Amino acid sequence: MAVHNQPQHHTRFHFPTLHRTGTAQAATDTTTAATSARAYAFASLRLLTGFVFLWAFLDKTFGFGYATPSGKGWIDGGSPTKGFLSSVAAGPMESTFHDWAGAGWANWLFMLGLLGIGVALVSGVALRLAAVAGTAMMALMWIAEWPPAKHLSDGTLSMSPNPFVDYHLIYAVVIVALAAAGAGATWGLGKVWAKLPIVRDHNWLR
Repeated sequence: MAVHNQPQHHTRFHFPTLHRTGTAQAATDTTTAATSARAYAFASLRLLTGFVFLWAFLDKTFGFGYATPSGKGWIDGGSPTKGFLSSVAAGPMESTFHDWAGAGWANWLFMLGLLGIGVALVSGVALRLAAVAGTAMMALMWIAEWPPAKHLSDGTLSMSPNPFVDYHLIYAVVIVALAAAGAGATWGLGKVWAKLPIVRDHNWLR
């Protein structure tokens, strides 16, 4: 009797979902890590930028001896705007800035702007308002510096390093980016601020 060997079919044990699950989990972990890194990067940028504004306010108020000499602070009777605005020597608003230099209202607006923007950035609240105020302030300071000028009003070279981009423009873009990214939620009070009834009803306060 002939015995015919029938082909044997071995059932293999597969893990059809294990690889997919592992890949999906890895992708999720990668996305989460990237999101966290981005949030921390924006938070760090927010805090550093806020400190720039807060330090400017404190130094001009108390005269720590850095940009503002000791005894020349705002509390000592010094003017936060007179030195800068009176030295404007180029641009379409040169004479206007000279008129504003040292004016009481200009001092108050400038200092309140520095304080408000600095506190908003450091605490992570009202970043949209800070973006509007910061952009307006930086725009005026850009006009005062007037980077496009090759020569000052007295004919000397302006020594402008760039005809368009200067640090005022960079600060304005940074503040707008921080507000757009909702950077106050990490290392800040942004989440708490957003839950306040008045903020929920008025998104422009975020």
